[in-house]
Amino acid sequence: MAVGSVFTGKMFRISISCKLIILGLTYIEVKLCKRLLMEQQKDFRINNFDLLRLLAATQVIADHYHDHIDATGNPLLIDMMFSFPGVAIFFVISGYLISASFERNKEFRNYIRNRILRIYPGLWGVVFLTIIAISLTGVSFLNVQALAWLPAQLTGIIYTPGFLNNYGFGSYNGSLWTIPVELQFYLVLPICYYFAPKNKENYWFYTLFIVFVSIYLSYQFIDFGHTIHKLLQYSFLPHFYMFLLGVIFQRLRIYKSKFIYNKALYWLVAYLAISLTLKSYFNPVLFVFAQNIILGFTALSMAYTLPGFAHKLLRGNDISYGIYIYHGLLLTLAVQLKLQEHISLPLVILATYILAYCSWIFIEKPFINRKKQSIKV
Repeated sequence: MAVGSVFTGKMFRISISCKLIILGLTYIEVKLCKRLLMEQQKDFRINNFDLLRLLAATQVIADHYHDHIDATGNPLLIDMMFSFPGVAIFFVISGYLISASFERNKEFRNYIRNRILRIYPGLWGVVFLTIIAISLTGVSFLNVQALAWLPAQLTGIIYTPGFLNNYGFGSYNGSLWTIPVELQFYLVLPICYYFAPKNKENYWFYTLFIVFVSIYLSYQFIDFGHTIHKLLQYSFLPHFYMFLLGVIFQRLRIYKSKFIYNKALYWLVAYLAISLTLKSYFNPVLFVFAQNIILGFTALSMAYTLPGFAHKLLRGNDISYGIYIYHGLLLTLAVQLKLQEHISLPLVILATYILAYCSWIFIEKPFINRKKQSIKV
């Protein structure tokens, strides 16, 4: 009986130990499954870039409205507005998404075709609307300058012709200057990949980033003269480091990092604190450079915080490009017609959104649907 009792007790303890081990393994398995599920949910394609670009384009509206229509306002709000430069955000996002698109489809013909379908239909729409709108205000396009100007605009070589130098605020659409820069990004990117050493692509892009940061700083600090400085401004050279920052973010998949994914609030607070408090203590050029780098991390974190929120809100309607290309036309018309005192920023934003939505529905979206191998879900 004693031996039986001891044996029974040992078996009971072994049974309990086995159950505890099984429970422990089950707990570990559940934790691992949850972690795996979270990793699977961190899908590259599920993000908020459409909403982020919309906000960036709206910032550009506010920026240009402040420059050309009404320079008054709350100084703190103005500082906050200028702390989020929409163009820098566009360049970083562009590098991130375009490099991903190229890596998934390196056939150059399809790559160029997709870029053309994204940029040119919307651009052609705004150019033709510009001709109609400015003609209705008394300007004739039946001249030699216009004959050279129109094909240039349709190919993305943006400039203001001489007969429009005194129209509005001196530029028929000031926001279009980034179009040729973006087109240069598209052409230079495949070249960067072509010359990248095998199995050392990341180091290659790190080196390129350092080179183009040096070019940007040289552009800012060295006096090349007015003409060369202006040519450089409309080239990819001083801006390409921001595009490359997006490329590096994409290649490193840093959106999966615990310091990025769902951490936008922390990045926003830190970025605003740095932008609003440290600006006066550093060289303006170096501060803007550092600010753009931190803004790149902030933008990426915003894109992957509550991912999918943009799709729920916008339902796949990406009107950011339309916002960017149409607001400049509205502002120059307002200045030409001397309507500055009769319009407000909310009114300009609303009118731009309406034009952008029409552009998206009737021009951009039908062409974008012809793209091959989209990186969107």
